[in-house]
Amino acid sequence: MKSTASLRVLASLLALLGVAACDDATPPSTNPPVDPPVDPPVDPPVDPPRHDVVEAGEERPGGDTSLAVTGAIAFTQPAANLALAQRAEFFVGEAVFEANWVAAGGSQPERDGLGPLFHSVSCLACHLGNGRGRPPVGAEVADTLLVRLSVPGTNAHGGPKPEPTYGDQLQPRAIGGVPAEGQARLTWTEVPGTFADGEPYTLMKPELALSDLAYGPLAADTRTSARVAQPMIGLGLLAAVSEKTLLEWADPDDADEDGVSGRPNRVWSTREGKTVLGRFGWKANQPDLEHQNAAAFLGDLGLTTPLFQVENCLPGQAACLAARNGGVPEVSERQMVAIDYYSHTVAVPTRVGFDAPQVLAGKALFHQVGCAKCHRPSVTTGTLAGYPELSDQRIWPYSDLLLHDLGDALADGREDFLADGREWRTAPLWGLGHAEAVSGHPRLLHDGRARSPMEAILWHGGEAEGAREAVRQLTKDQRAALLAFLDSL
Repeated sequence: MKSTASLRVLASLLALLGVAACDDATPPSTNPPVDPPVDPPVDPPVDPPRHDVVEAGEERPGGDTSLAVTGAIAFTQPAANLALAQRAEFFVGEAVFEANWVAAGGSQPERDGLGPLFHSVSCLACHLGNGRGRPPVGAEVADTLLVRLSVPGTNAHGGPKPEPTYGDQLQPRAIGGVPAEGQARLTWTEVPGTFADGEPYTLMKPELALSDLAYGPLAADTRTSARVAQPMIGLGLLAAVSEKTLLEWADPDDADEDGVSGRPNRVWSTREGKTVLGRFGWKANQPDLEHQNAAAFLGDLGLTTPLFQVENCLPGQAACLAARNGGVPEVSERQMVAIDYYSHTVAVPTRVGFDAPQVLAGKALFHQVGCAKCHRPSVTTGTLAGYPELSDQRIWPYSDLLLHDLGDALADGREDFLADGREWRTAPLWGLGHAEAVSGHPRLLHDGRARSPMEAILWHGGEAEGAREAVRQLTKDQRAALLAFLDSL
């Protein structure tokens, strides 16, 4: 028998537990007590982020580089945070960008060597006001729209294989004594559609026609792709986004099963002599702005540079091969340094009306329908050598710079390094609300087919089909709010 004191203690404990005590209580187990299982603590529910509010800094899409400017000059100003010496270099580069080049033997050797085959006489001719090009209208010949050419297969570095007679781009102009390669025109077919609430819309589908081919027919399996010039703003900030960030965003196998599977392009760097990440151009087919600019000089103006020193004449183009050149290179190292600096430092204009209630409602819809999965709103730039003003900036480009399948309707069927015929790089949306004032037209997408942001949305398919269909289901007021948001960028 237990002692009286022990029994009293045990009885008291059992009484607290609501159990009757008795002298015959079963002896306690010799095993140590085991605490009853406890469910793990449940985290309080986390509210999804709100997108109908103003976020810190979004009114300045280019971070400290942003500048409050509107109208036709909105895309022509230097980054706001450039020091005086850097601003001077910006204007040197601007002069190169705007220069009209002339055929070899002219009176201005610093602008000598245009062609022999070319598309335009200056960078500005295609990027009017540093804005977008447009497709030809009616019987117009293409001016700010060019045509890429290739045949199946790849070149020595994995890029597109040039068409054997005309190369990788149709040249509609030439210097005296050299036949231009040919002309490009577009014809249009109306494609009707209807929003879910019954409101009709019409899209315009382009069909490319090449004529006046001076050097014979194209190869039977030639692939063509019409492209308009892209805006010049914020390019250096995009160059400053770290490769690590872009690779973290990539989801080539759609591991998160959200239907979006952006992936990076891998392209050839002549400067580095190896394959690197691509981030510029309609298919992210250029690694950096040096290559972008040098390729444009050669392909669009027929000018050699320190990076690309061979004229763009093909073996069957005897007059082109025999034409006088402006020296090698025709664009000097100093001119390239200046235009590269200019290309990096064109300011992104600040947003107007970013805090209006309708704009914020449209911003929430932009996220709700899924546009932000590809058009990522913001990112902080990394460190870009030589450009401290562009480094460590919170920017709002609304792009992930990755390739996405946009479906058959937008497909050009032309591969470009890893990009297939249905893939395009996500176009940045910053500056969208200024586009018409700058360029004189509202045209969007790679060939300028869309006459408004809504038409651009309605052309999307592939990975963006879900977002497009969600937009088609919106009410008229919701569509107006979404467009108000896009117009505020």
